[in-house]
Amino acid sequence: MKLFELAKNFRNDESGAVTVDWVVLTAAVVALAIGVLAGITTATDDLADEINTAITGVDIDTSDNN
Repeated sequence: MKLFELAKNFRNDESGAVTVDWVVLTAAVVALAIGVLAGITTATDDLADEINTAITGVDIDTSDNN
């Protein structure tokens, strides 16, 4: 009968459920952060290309006209 009590206690024990919840929540936050960083990286690369194009097109007058 001791084995049945042990099995019943094991089935009713929920101490690991909170850990599983935290693992799932942490995984969701990490996935969201990776998605946000991917979007930011793409946007900053595009902006850097636009700035490079704008700067490259500027003609600087280096003559000394005092």
